[in-house]
Amino acid sequence: MKIIGLTRRRFLELGAAATATMAVTPRLARAADPATLRVRGASDIQSIDPVNPAASADQDVMAAIFNNLITYKAGTEWAWELQTATAFEEVDPTHYKFTLMPNVMWTNGFGEMTIEDVKFSFERIIDPAIGSWASVDWQTLDKVEIVDKYNGVIVLKEPFAPLLRSTLPYGSGCIVCKKAVEALDSKQFTTEPPATSGPYKIEQWTPKQKLVLTRHDGWPGPKPEFDRIEIYPIEDAKVAEIGYQSGDLDMTAIPASSVKNYREKLPPNTKFTERPSLYYTWLGMNVEHEPFDDPRVRKAVQLAVDVDAIIESAYFGIATRATGIIGPGLIGHREKNMIEKPNLDEARKLLSEAGFPDGFQTTLDVQNITDHVSAAQIIQANLAEIGIEVQVNPLDSGTFWTLGIEKEGDSWKNVQLIYNRYNMAPDPSWATAWFVPEQVGEWNWERWKSPEFGELNKQAVLESDPDKRHALYVKMQDLMEESGAYLFLTHEANAFICRDTVEPALKPDGTVILTHFKGAAG
Repeated sequence: MKIIGLTRRRFLELGAAATATMAVTPRLARAADPATLRVRGASDIQSIDPVNPAASADQDVMAAIFNNLITYKAGTEWAWELQTATAFEEVDPTHYKFTLMPNVMWTNGFGEMTIEDVKFSFERIIDPAIGSWASVDWQTLDKVEIVDKYNGVIVLKEPFAPLLRSTLPYGSGCIVCKKAVEALDSKQFTTEPPATSGPYKIEQWTPKQKLVLTRHDGWPGPKPEFDRIEIYPIEDAKVAEIGYQSGDLDMTAIPASSVKNYREKLPPNTKFTERPSLYYTWLGMNVEHEPFDDPRVRKAVQLAVDVDAIIESAYFGIATRATGIIGPGLIGHREKNMIEKPNLDEARKLLSEAGFPDGFQTTLDVQNITDHVSAAQIIQANLAEIGIEVQVNPLDSGTFWTLGIEKEGDSWKNVQLIYNRYNMAPDPSWATAWFVPEQVGEWNWERWKSPEFGELNKQAVLESDPDKRHALYVKMQDLMEESGAYLFLTHEANAFICRDTVEPALKPDGTVILTHFKGAAG
């Protein structure tokens, strides 16, 4: 991979009210270069090592440059298909045998992928010395048995319900090169993988400006249609929409504020797609930071915020209110919230009982995305009605995604209120895993420690009965709301615009499968 120096190219800063934008030089490169696909990335890559991917943008790139045994299909139903496995079979709930595709070659001269690489990749994630936050995806893994060069068996200590839903087809199922990774001093990498094997490889990366993927000739499977993919990291969907309108992108997500317009009328040569979202947003409270260490204060905040107003104003009525962290249509989705409407009188009463009859001052950290900042400002106005003076802190993605992680510095000590959004895979374990006590200092930024929640989470991943799993996940979200540390907001909405010269490949939630994009005539 070649990293090129920062240039002006197609980006400029808008100022405090926006994040980054593309210089909108009018040119439709699709017509001139049909072999190149240009798409928006929701952020720049931060860590594309499967042991510690940082964001959904990392997962999208990992899926293009690495391989899994099985992978998600494009379409509107969650299903998987073979990728580097030519055969995959569940022998029993704790044994899965597979056969590896021959002649899958690593970049940088590291030779052919073998079962040794698969064994190393999966067992590496559960190695305590590595310290992978993704180890929750392999928590019952015992080992990978090597039968021969191309045949192996995944052996679990106990049955693991998410294995085929969210472990093997997703980032934790990516296969890395044993020889290449073991040659690294730290045995880990961030944005410069020492070897890859997927349909694409990283050709160039200009941090905060552009990532270029090109075809990898060492991939013997189905060849991707586009020779080259250019990914532009644009945090704000509104800015990306402007880039699309100017001809600098072939596809992008659009903000909620634009959805109604595209529903009613499309620009020339444009296609419009909507998909249900697996994102979940919430207002979190750090239970270790005064005054949010008092459950009465947390409950007062829950009672004061008008979630319906957030959805109507910040999301233009396009999104629906969340009843938890697990979205509609998935195991564990709750029917309703415990608190459905604001109650300012009760909120003021609780604040008075907690010793804050006149309110207090606090901060609200939020990623500098238009919809999120707008929602934070509504929360700010709501809380002002009960005497809580809120300073909204919009942050760029690089700063925001380190806030609650202890190894990144001391910023976690200053987190008070936080407007947060996580994405998930189609298994509910991918939502709840980050709020167990063990995740405090990693992704549990509210620092809420519930042993009961942790035990229920362990039970749920071992339970094969869908009805019983559903009940466990509902109870877990009940505990979250009862703690006062969480106010569930929305799952947002996923909407995209695309050139009619491109046939996008999307998972059911709208996340991209870059390797499967085609030209409209393809």
